[in-house]
Amino acid sequence: MKQLLCLSNGHGEDAIASSILQALQHQCPNLDLMALPLVGLGAAYTRLGIPLLHRGKSLPSGGFIYMDLRQLWRDLGAGLLGLLGEQVCAVQRWQRFSAGHILAVGDIVPLLLAYGTGGTYSFIGTAKSDYYLYDAMGRPYRWGMGWAGSDYLPWERWLWRSPRCRGVFVRDALTAKNLQRLGYAVHYCGNPMMDLVMPPPVPSPFTEKTIVLLPGSRAPEAYRNWQQILRAVTPYQDRPLILLAAVSPSLDLHPLEQRLEGWQPIPSPLPQTKAWQLGQHQLILSSHHFREFLHWAEGGIALAGTATEQCVGLGKPVVTFAGAGPQFTRDFATRQKRLLGDSIFLLDDPQAAIPTLCKIWEDSASLARVATNGKERMGEPGASDRIAAQLLKTLRD
Repeated sequence: MKQLLCLSNGHGEDAIASSILQALQHQCPNLDLMALPLVGLGAAYTRLGIPLLHRGKSLPSGGFIYMDLRQLWRDLGAGLLGLLGEQVCAVQRWQRFSAGHILAVGDIVPLLLAYGTGGTYSFIGTAKSDYYLYDAMGRPYRWGMGWAGSDYLPWERWLWRSPRCRGVFVRDALTAKNLQRLGYAVHYCGNPMMDLVMPPPVPSPFTEKTIVLLPGSRAPEAYRNWQQILRAVTPYQDRPLILLAAVSPSLDLHPLEQRLEGWQPIPSPLPQTKAWQLGQHQLILSSHHFREFLHWAEGGIALAGTATEQCVGLGKPVVTFAGAGPQFTRDFATRQKRLLGDSIFLLDDPQAAIPTLCKIWEDSASLARVATNGKERMGEPGASDRIAAQLLKTLRD
């Protein structure tokens, strides 16, 4: 059996890739796996015991240099070019001595790196989707959009035409349909993002309406997002609510707790959590119950990327509004609304968040539309197993 090296370029991409590698391990235990995270330290891989080809490095941007050129300059000052050179040499050396297969996960950066080795490769696209370009009627959002026929541009698709490219997997059915119409033999097996929040936990212990709060995962931006989310929930006192704050383990809880002015600490009903009370609201804060909080919630208030998509995929309505950036700007929120469609409610005023969710909860047709849309945009769980099966078929052939 061949060796396989996985390249990924972001923390979310690492998590998606690790889910697929775990499925590969289950389906073929003797497959020799390695990983190279191009951004960050690759914790998602090391937790599974998958060896890293090259020691990673945390950069100031966290992988979001395309959103803010200032982040690029900070990364360059922190040694981005030197790190990239080391990674290219490491991949070339691995290919020379192993003649293995490369799995590129993310965007054109790992895809180019895989192409440059001269070996065989497959690609899993996590960022691009034709939902960014076209509305529900198939019309471009503005003139000039969709000129290439897909969100994937001709120079990206040229890399797929190589006989060394053995498989391309995209994140949704619309993108697959458009690319297949253009003559590309791409696969749609579902979105592995949804496997990261499976299996469902035990039923919710709460009887009140429950909202998950998602401030994002990157400091210091997530702390600013948290302040805006608190503005959205603090003034609303018309009904009792349970607010479940799902915090990334990469964040420090102390700055979040400091911003809870007026909230009174109370005993928490859940392990590994802290709780506060304000009027009829209870707020439960934890960095250990992300999956449970997503499943238990009946809606979300989110200034996040991947976590918002997962919440939508579970059939929940999500309210959002612009943050200060560098990731979650108004432009990012608008693009996310296009990607996720009827499940996202993009507001100008954060204080309209809870009234908006209450209005949706009272409308069964809206709830049904949100649930159907979530499945359409994010797919059914099990994508990692389906992608792994297709990759193994490629390796065996």
